[in-house]
Amino acid sequence: MALILNINTAINPASVCLAQDLRTLSFAQSTHQKEHASWLHLAVKQIIAEAGTKLKDTEAIAVTAGPGSYTGLRIGLAAAKGLSFSLDIPLIAINLLEMMAGVVRNEDADFFCPVIDARRMEVFMAVYGRNMDPIISPCAMIVKPDSFYSLQERGKIIFVGDGCDKIKKIIPQSNTVFSDTVVTAKDMVELSANNFREKRFADTAYSEPFYLKEFYSVAH
Repeated sequence: MALILNINTAINPASVCLAQDLRTLSFAQSTHQKEHASWLHLAVKQIIAEAGTKLKDTEAIAVTAGPGSYTGLRIGLAAAKGLSFSLDIPLIAINLLEMMAGVVRNEDADFFCPVIDARRMEVFMAVYGRNMDPIISPCAMIVKPDSFYSLQERGKIIFVGDGCDKIKKIIPQSNTVFSDTVVTAKDMVELSANNFREKRFADTAYSEPFYLKEFYSVAH
């Protein structure tokens, strides 16, 4: 198995881990969202040193490509592309929602719904079935009381992610479980290893963040 550096700055906490043979060798995280840009490269150096290896020994860079924080996505992807290019190794782009669903896929539920807080009453979300087959493709949703009613009638839903608190306040609680699992770069390890084995690599030059909706800035 390859030695892979995994980077996740799309959600809080930001985290990085170095893994080999599906085993995490070293890990670091930061909850200070405004400092992620300055923290990231220092954290990479830290976990490389802790693992007793060298950056040049890394065989691939994996990064959560979205959806998530606009700034966090840009920070993570820029760093990952820079490392991929300078080390001349593959870049692996991980769909964050798929990764989050995988974290709870062994729980007793019929549907797995990762939810990321997207400000106001909106979440980035998707729904996966027992075999991780997509039921609802990644989208931005304004949460309403009946948003998940049809799924709740068909079986139990487990929600995971920082959008859980928002959803709890709005939808009926029947057939519903809210996971308190904190998703980190450690949860990328299996997906990034699978992508490496199957040679599913992103284009280092042209890869862009998966925003789900456009970023708008207001000129003053």
